[in-house]
Amino acid sequence: MTHLRSVPSDPAPEGGGSVGAHLADLLKRAGRGDESAFAEWYDATAARAFGLAVRVLRDRAQAEEVTQEAYLECWRHSTRFDPAKGSAVSWLLTIVHRKAVDRVRSAEASGRRDEAYSQKEHTVEHDSTAEAAAASLEAARVRAALDDLTLKQRQAVELAFLGGYTHTEVASMLDLPIGTAKTRIRDGLIRLRDALGVGEVAEA
Repeated sequence: MTHLRSVPSDPAPEGGGSVGAHLADLLKRAGRGDESAFAEWYDATAARAFGLAVRVLRDRAQAEEVTQEAYLECWRHSTRFDPAKGSAVSWLLTIVHRKAVDRVRSAEASGRRDEAYSQKEHTVEHDSTAEAAAASLEAARVRAALDDLTLKQRQAVELAFLGGYTHTEVASMLDLPIGTAKTRIRDGLIRLRDALGVGEVAEA
């Protein structure tokens, strides 16, 4: 596949059983090299993928780049999709979210490098340096704690708190009952609390 179309503006239909099965079948066909099946799958899912990228990145241009990168990865690795582990849409959104978060972290790292260079050129108060170091250590602790969650918990927690989605939206995106989505988010938060040594997690 050499080119992806622009992201459509109309949202994809909500996933039902038959729709989800159809999308999974399209992705399987794409894994066998069927470009027309992949194009149909792209048209059906691109609006949701782009919407997630926008919510994480807060920048439409970067979100479109990330969305295109995610679909290229999906095309190259479509044979890895396993319907027993989740829906085609949740597989896609996991890839989009990972790439969007990586883009955010890359931008943050670049900003820290620029700030470090700027600080070398100026006298910095001791307290400011200490605060920056503490913030960096805390961010590292949170990332390590997230990595310690199960894949299902991390997907739900990152969509809810990094992506800014409601429990209902997370349930829809991951094709889960709302109660299951809430349980995964809460269990993930409890594990984060225990890993970080903070207070009890409040009920949603």
